[in-house]
Amino acid sequence: MSQEKTTILITGGTGAIGSTLVRRLSELDFQVRLLALPGDAAVKTLSAYSSDIRYGDISDKASLSGICNGVSAVLHMAAIILTDNDEDYDRINIRGTRNILDEARESGVTHFIHISSASVVYPRTTPYSLSKRVCERLVRDSGVHYTIVRPTLVYGKKGGQEFDIFLSNLKKYPVIPFIGKGNAVKRPVYVEDIADGLITLAKKSVGDGNVYNFSGGEAISMIHFAKLCLFLMDSRYQTFIHVPVWICSLASFIMKKVMKYPPLRWNMIAGVTQDADLDPSDAIRDLQFKASGVTETLPRCFPRTT
Repeated sequence: MSQEKTTILITGGTGAIGSTLVRRLSELDFQVRLLALPGDAAVKTLSAYSSDIRYGDISDKASLSGICNGVSAVLHMAAIILTDNDEDYDRINIRGTRNILDEARESGVTHFIHISSASVVYPRTTPYSLSKRVCERLVRDSGVHYTIVRPTLVYGKKGGQEFDIFLSNLKKYPVIPFIGKGNAVKRPVYVEDIADGLITLAKKSVGDGNVYNFSGGEAISMIHFAKLCLFLMDSRYQTFIHVPVWICSLASFIMKKVMKYPPLRWNMIAGVTQDADLDPSDAIRDLQFKASGVTETLPRCFPRTT
């Protein structure tokens, strides 16, 4: 008699991390249930790995009815990172997380894996980082067994979103206006390492309330990370103009007042100028998290796949 497959629900499964997880978990003989927005074209490429595709909107509780029935673990990645409407952070990140938690509790889910953000440690907050702080509190207070994961800047052959935007901005100008001096220290993390860590967590039947930093094994300043990316894009001869942070902040404030889609936002400034040097030691110890160094794995991401 064949053993019944373990069913895992993935929200936000069409992104860089999510699509990698859908493929790899299905190859490990999990039953993957994918929650996607109606009309999401990326679902087509994942249908070969998941026969259980559900359509709904995490901000719409009615569309989620029964989504966790028969599910043992939830990988909750669905969130909005950048938007021109700050209300989206409340509607999608906070309300959406609350709705998924409610469904998980009602269905008896024993492991809720919440993908948070390194930005929750920023001393100078953003609407996004504040929303993720609230989400972490909702998870802790939910009564559902959980694990919280805080990724740093995610990079891969395709994605993640912030990495793609960063590269696009680097390529946009022959002389690159750079926010501040570029001294903020990050630990960029390889998407396959995150997938490995999340798969290890998905195999755990019950969440134990831990918080893990999924960060890379090598700290690097933003300016050196930018120069490494340019080198790998064969654009190493571009030059930088360092624009003082206060000028960028003033410009973003004015742009927000007079433009519907400002090219410079406070979220961007906060992300480039604040450290995200999170220690992955606990994840390495408990989950055998790989934490590859950026100088080792970043070259695998070029040339880019669109």
